[in-house]
Amino acid sequence: MPRPFGFTYDEHPDGSVTLTHQGRAAGTLRGARAEKFLAEVEAGDAQLVMARWTGAYKHGNERTARNHPRNR
Repeated sequence: MPRPFGFTYDEHPDGSVTLTHQGRAAGTLRGARAEKFLAEVEAGDAQLVMARWTGAYKHGNERTARNHPRNR
């Protein structure tokens, strides 16, 4: 069974939000944080917002990896 590409989120009846990345749980938001997340997703690029909220965004090694001989 293929995994979904990128990030997805599920809203639950109790108000919590579960973030997943490639089918695996990446984080759970509850309360005010969940409300703020949902507002940001509605206003902007959902994939970028979910990457920021899970911490999987710009680790700082992008330039190093680009200059590595294997990636040239």
